[in-house]
Amino acid sequence: MEDNHNYFGRLQMLLDILIILGSYVLAWVFRFIGPFASSAVRSISFSRYMLALLFMIPIFLVLYKAFNLYEPMRLQGRRLVLSNVLKANTLGVLLTIFILYMVMKEINFSRTALGMFFLFDTLMEWALRMGIYYALRDMRKRGLNQKQMVLVGYSRAAEAYIDRIQQNPQWGYVVRGILDDNVPAGSIYNGVKVIGRIANLMVILPANCVDEIAITLGLSEYYRLDEIVAMCEKSGVHTKFIPDYLNIIPTKPYTEDILGLPVINIRHVPLTNTFLAAVKRTMDIVGSLAGIVIASPLMLLMCILIKLTSPGPLIYRQERVGLHNKTFWMYKFRSMEVQKESEEKKAWTVKNDPRVTKIGKLMRKTSIDELPQLFNILKGDMSLVGPRPERPFFVEKFREEIPRYMVKHQVRPGLTGWAQVNGYRGDTSIRKRIEYDLYYIENWSVGLDIKILILTVFKGFINKNAY
Repeated sequence: MEDNHNYFGRLQMLLDILIILGSYVLAWVFRFIGPFASSAVRSISFSRYMLALLFMIPIFLVLYKAFNLYEPMRLQGRRLVLSNVLKANTLGVLLTIFILYMVMKEINFSRTALGMFFLFDTLMEWALRMGIYYALRDMRKRGLNQKQMVLVGYSRAAEAYIDRIQQNPQWGYVVRGILDDNVPAGSIYNGVKVIGRIANLMVILPANCVDEIAITLGLSEYYRLDEIVAMCEKSGVHTKFIPDYLNIIPTKPYTEDILGLPVINIRHVPLTNTFLAAVKRTMDIVGSLAGIVIASPLMLLMCILIKLTSPGPLIYRQERVGLHNKTFWMYKFRSMEVQKESEEKKAWTVKNDPRVTKIGKLMRKTSIDELPQLFNILKGDMSLVGPRPERPFFVEKFREEIPRYMVKHQVRPGLTGWAQVNGYRGDTSIRKRIEYDLYYIENWSVGLDIKILILTVFKGFINKNAY
């Protein structure tokens, strides 16, 4: 199986060379002969253009290797492959530009041609890998090109792994059985049998009848890890470890190297990084200022309508829990009749709530009542995007009832969030909301924030669960 992978990798590398060459020639043709030739100045000969391939091809191949584009695509998604192709090609073109213009002093080399090469090569490299991906996926679904596996240890991790493999036949994994000392041989989980004791590895491994071993020991058996890993490494069989604490360690654990000692952080929060936090804060300041300017006519109109339809203040402030569990006053347009704080703070609004004013119903449905929170963002109490803040009473209640609820307070609360654009706002499942909030916290990026803001514009303002 490993030899097949090596041969396939060499074939793919040869195809990449042909694609780089073809894309480069095609870019030259488009620029100097095709539709863009009218504005081109041919001060460099064709052969001189082609000389650049002598260093471009090795550079791009090394980058494709560095960005895992020759690794098996069983578990890689289409977007990840495209992302890696884009990263490799961007860096490759930048290095090419540096060599041409700074080292070789080829100042007349066409920048347009290089841009076309980047576009053609990116599209063809991605198309090649998608063609391979779908061809292999189809083969694996038909029982070809499969990897035979044995799991060592019966645990929750083993069950979860088997579930995922069986739900995704395109990965091409077949679990031959489970070895365990505590569960009787013949026991079955989703069609996979316990085929013997862990000591049977000494028979299975020398026979070379499996391609991979997955160590799925239960927590109480971890003292045997050294012994099992040593057996697997002696045989040369690829071994992976699937920990039996999925409810503790996140899907993308953040590890540190402390003088050779690996340390796993229980929760990876990108926004604890000072630079990333500064980037997000800059976005918040610029975004809130722009929002205040754009929304000022609408906010002025709401002020007039609120004043005309019910007595009381224009702005309603409510205590919420924010970053590092600190409370702050969150602003909203008043959408309810004035009531005592002691009566209001322990209850959510319900359907057809008599306390909601006529204009308040419209504001809640369209989320217009949230607009004053742009000033909270400007002050630094909130962010444009983040988990929605909750009142202290409910925070104390949920922290005891919902696992990992308090993790949301490791970042600033937001005007909108990942949970909200996925439909979890108002009177919806708190547990599902926390699931989405945790995903956002652990996977934060500038791109994710932009995506959420765009989704908010298109589907986030109308709130069917707002009463």
